[in-house]
Parts: sequence; C-alpha cells; structure tokens
Amino acid sequence: MKYKLRLDLKKVFNGIQLYQIEALIDIPKYGINKGQLGGFIEKESNLSQQDNAWVYGDAQVYGNSHVFGDALVYGDAQVSDNACVFGDAQVYDNAQVFGNARVYDNAWVYGNAQVSDNALVSGNAQVSDNALVSGNACVSKFGE
Repeated sequence: MKYKLRLDLKKVFNGIQLYQIEALIDIPKYGINKGQLGGFIEKESNLSQQDNAWVYGDAQVYGNSHVFGDALVYGDAQVSDNACVFGDAQVYDNAQVFGNARVYDNAWVYGNAQVSDNALVSGNAQVSDNALVSGNACVSKFGE
C-alpha cells in the first residue's frame, strides 16, 4: 500500500466526509516521504494505491472520481463526480475537474479553470486562468 486514510484527520465538504492521506512509502518522483501528509479523498478508490499518483495540499478528490498513473492533484484543486486524472496530468491551484471529464497524458489544468461534463484534455494541453471546457469538447496539444 502506498498510503492510508487518516480517519482522525477529516473534514466535511459539501456534506461529504473527506479524509487526509498519509504516505506509507517514499514516492521519490515527487519528493514524497513516508509519513508525509497529502490532500483529502473520500475513499480509497479515489486514488490508486499503485504507481506514483498523489494528492497533496488542500486538494480534494471525491465521488466516483479516480486519480492514477503519475498524475498529481494539488493546491486547492478539486476532482469529483466521475472524473479521471491520469498519465502525467496535473490539476492544481483552484482548478476543478468534474462530471465525466478526463485529463490525461501531460495535460495541465490550473488557475480557476474548470473541465466538466464529457470534456477531454490531453496531450501537452494547458487549460488555465478562468477557462471553461465542457460538454463534449476535446482540447489537445501534441508536440511543440
């Protein structure tokens, strides 16, 4: 196991009980040390116990959402509903990913950006500031 839920370190957000996570192993890729506290998740299925994916800061992952691969969710970001963040994707600052949205590959969603509904953000795409990506939209950038 990579982390455990700290049942003694919890908060309620929108009526949902969230638990802070604690690293049970080192995750060298991101400088995470055993015993270090991470962000908040509702249940173990929100964050993979495999790979390097991590949630830290005041970030929150809940609902049926899932963070896996080498993805990072941090700052005050929120991932909820049925959303997935995976690959080397990052969601941070005050960004929100929700609905059935997917953020993957090397994509970054940050600032106050929102990705929702069935939207996909992939490749090396960056969605930032106050951008809204929703519906069945696809945002992707490959290569340089």
